[in-house]
Amino acid sequence: MSDETGSGANWTGRAVEMAAVFMIGDGLLGLLQPRRHVELWEEKAAGTEVLVAPFRGKPGRRRLYGIAQIAAGLALAATARKK
Repeated sequence: MSDETGSGANWTGRAVEMAAVFMIGDGLLGLLQPRRHVELWEEKAAGTEVLVAPFRGKPGRRRLYGIAQIAAGLALAATARKK
């Protein structure tokens, strides 16, 4: 049994995996429900309204970005290796 609390814990790999999961999930939501997903972040969302502005009224653009997010997330996950 390995010691998960000591220096042997692979926290960097876990952080990379968590980022990949977020990217894949966000990309999938943007791909499948682009209007709803953009509307969720449009108003009073701690500055994120600026980030979603390029996608407002452009569901095709958000879907394309979703595909790119999924691909990038999968590529990132492939780099997360147990040390």
